[in-house]
Amino acid sequence: MDIDVLGPLGVRVNGVGVMPSAPKPRKVLALLALHVDRVVPVGLLVEELWGERPPRSARTTLQTYVLQLRELIGAALESDAGPHGVDGVVSAKDVLVTVPGGYVLRGGGGSSDVREFDRLAGMGYRAMDAEDFVGASRWLGEALALWSGSALADVRVGAQLEVEVCRLEEARLCALYQRIEADLRLGRHREVLGELTVLVSRYRTHEALHGQFMLALYRSGRRSEALSVYQRLRQALVRDLGLEPSAGLRRLQQMMLQASEPTPHTARSEAVDGGSRDRLVRVG
Repeated sequence: MDIDVLGPLGVRVNGVGVMPSAPKPRKVLALLALHVDRVVPVGLLVEELWGERPPRSARTTLQTYVLQLRELIGAALESDAGPHGVDGVVSAKDVLVTVPGGYVLRGGGGSSDVREFDRLAGMGYRAMDAEDFVGASRWLGEALALWSGSALADVRVGAQLEVEVCRLEEARLCALYQRIEADLRLGRHREVLGELTVLVSRYRTHEALHGQFMLALYRSGRRSEALSVYQRLRQALVRDLGLEPSAGLRRLQQMMLQASEPTPHTARSEAVDGGSRDRLVRVG
């Protein structure tokens, strides 16, 4: 089984999609796919489908959705040329398994874009710690390339899936910040300007990204624009959150006002300090 959630939901058995068209069975499949090879409790599925006030028929209806998913999986298994399906699996019940209190979707050793993202991003973070910025940029770039849009872009998420989507998007943003940081350490200031222009307009109060944008502009010979970025950030922070920029960002501004060159270590510490206050407001 191959599972994609970093964009539109995709679940395939034998290369055949097992995607239901109705919104609620799609939610069930999404939650099971996000927790592949782990038990998803019935209560969690019920809450995702109906919130805090499920109908009396909730569990029976959930069983109907599970049966619909098994029909799709069964059709995909029948497309296999061998007599024993995939990895010795002989029926859809062996793929979507009923266990006490819940259900398990068995991955059968197939691919998962989330697992691959975590693996590549982890390699990138370790490379950053080792100051291998070439490797960090490459591995984090490969991790980010697995995304084809917002997580579960074609699923109408409920409370449980919304938490999962937020978690994935935060992981994506963290990897993106670190990849840009690696590129800045490699002197690729002009190369990241376009990307950072889009990011700071989307994340209007994200201090770490603004710090990176300021540094990239400054090192590209555009000091006045870098200082303008700081002023726009300050206005957004005061207007939206009633807060002043962090001490780290203020120090970075002062270095630029004094026309002194931020060292790589200083510049990174300012940006990290600026982003550590968890001020993230997404717009657009």
